[in-house]
Amino acid sequence: MLKVAVIGVGYLGRHHARIYSSMAGVELVGVCDSNKERGEAIASEYNTKFYSDYRELFGKIDAASLAVPTIDHCSIGCDLLSNKIAVLIEKPIACTLAEADELIATAEKNNLCLQIGHLERFNPAVVAVSKVVTTPRFFETHRLSLFSPRSLDIDVVMDLMVHDLDIISWLVKSPVTNITAVGIPVISPKFDIANARLEFASGCVANITASRISNEKTRKLRLFQPNDYISLDYVTQQAGIWSLRPTKNAGGLPIQAGLLPVTPDEPLRAELASFVESVINNQIPAVTGKDGRNALDLALQVSEKIAEHARKIGL
Repeated sequence: MLKVAVIGVGYLGRHHARIYSSMAGVELVGVCDSNKERGEAIASEYNTKFYSDYRELFGKIDAASLAVPTIDHCSIGCDLLSNKIAVLIEKPIACTLAEADELIATAEKNNLCLQIGHLERFNPAVVAVSKVVTTPRFFETHRLSLFSPRSLDIDVVMDLMVHDLDIISWLVKSPVTNITAVGIPVISPKFDIANARLEFASGCVANITASRISNEKTRKLRLFQPNDYISLDYVTQQAGIWSLRPTKNAGGLPIQAGLLPVTPDEPLRAELASFVESVINNQIPAVTGKDGRNALDLALQVSEKIAEHARKIGL
């Protein structure tokens, strides 16, 4: 049995505990949270033990999910890794690139798995789309959420847009050559809505919009490549493709359209299963520390471009 724990059982961490508690070959040794009442309630719900200090778990677990505020990712993550505990860190990997580098170096020094929680990589619709992407030329994404008081320690770029920055750079596989971005704070001190335009060395362009003050939840991506238009809905886990396939006898434009084959699954369950497999087999995780660092790097650049624009217009 792989012995695991969840450190931070707020909005996301409690779902980590739920999934681990029912996962074959895994023992949920405990949960840890700074809120004693919440931590004890989650521990009771999933038949495990509550710890007020994560250090009490040293020597008792093989792996842990870290779902605490981003500002604590580096210090706690490195402490866990230094004590021979593999770690899955919720996105973003850290607050700064220096912290990300420290986490990656600590994992490498201890020969341990460090996986970053970019769970959209495990969305069945994304998995299906990744199999048909060849030479993407243009992306349009919208990630809109209802307002929630959680994650107000980071802006909407780190909170939401970072998902699409990760997915798009993963699919394009080309360096970013230029970034322009705008955004505004609306109901928090940080940027609550933002739009970014990324240009890649390959010639691909991505237009990315994220908002955490919308009146509906939208998670959609569209991409265009030679002869193909591909769309996916992260929420419904559906993906479709419209393709121009010239034939000798077809009249007009021979368009083929249809849904891509998708096997529905909970992305977080798939993510944790992948993490567990990586730890057990001592293999490279599906989303590495370097992947997380790349997404963080892009997010920081986007946030800086937004800040530059805000200064220009006096925000």
